[in-house]
Amino acid sequence: MNVLLIDDHTLFRDALSLLLKSRLPDLQVRHAGTLAEALQALSADPPPQLALLDLNLPDSRGVDAVRRLKAAADALTIVVISGDEEPDTVLAAIDAGAASYIPKTARKAMLDEALETVLDGGVYVPQRTLTDVAPLLPEPATVDLSPRQLDVLRLLVEGKSNKLICRALDLSEGTVKTHLTAIFRKLDVDTRTQAVIAAARLGISLRR
Repeated sequence: MNVLLIDDHTLFRDALSLLLKSRLPDLQVRHAGTLAEALQALSADPPPQLALLDLNLPDSRGVDAVRRLKAAADALTIVVISGDEEPDTVLAAIDAGAASYIPKTARKAMLDEALETVLDGGVYVPQRTLTDVAPLLPEPATVDLSPRQLDVLRLLVEGKSNKLICRALDLSEGTVKTHLTAIFRKLDVDTRTQAVIAAARLGISLRR
C-alpha cells in the first residue's frame, strides 16, 4: 500500500510514519506539508491509495481539503487525522468523502488502535461522535451482508458515487441501487454518513 501523509508538522509526520511502518514494514510512505503538495503527489507512479489528512493546513482549512482531494483522485481513501474532535466536524468530513476520522488528541495506544483498524479495512470514528449520534441511530445489531454488498459498502464509505461504484464493480446502476437499498435496510440507516457511523459501531471490516 502507498500512503500519503498530509500535515504541516514535520515531526508529527515522521512519528506517524514510524508508527505505520512498525505495523507494515513494506509500506510506502510519502509526505506533503500543504494541500498543493498533496495534490501534486497524487500524480506519482504508483499513486497513493490512502491519505492521512490534517484539516488545518497552510493553504486549506476544514473539510474543503477532503473534497478537493476526492475531486482530484476519486479512488483515494481519505482518513482525517485532526485535533478537532467536534461531532459536527467529524460528520462534515464524512459527508465530504472521508472514510474514517482519527483525533490527534488520542493517546498513543488509541491512535495505534485507530490506525490498525483503518489499515485492517475497518472504519474508525471518535468515541465522542459515536456517543453523540447514538441516540439518532438504531441500536447496533449483527448484520448479514453478502460479499457483493460489502464491496458496495466499502466503495460507499470511500466516498464513491453510484457511477464510480458501477464502474469499479462492473455493475449496472440499477443493480448498485438495489444493493444500496438492501445495505441501508440491513444497517437501518438512510444516508451515507449514517452508513459510515453504523459500520464503525458494528466493527464491520471493509478489507478489499
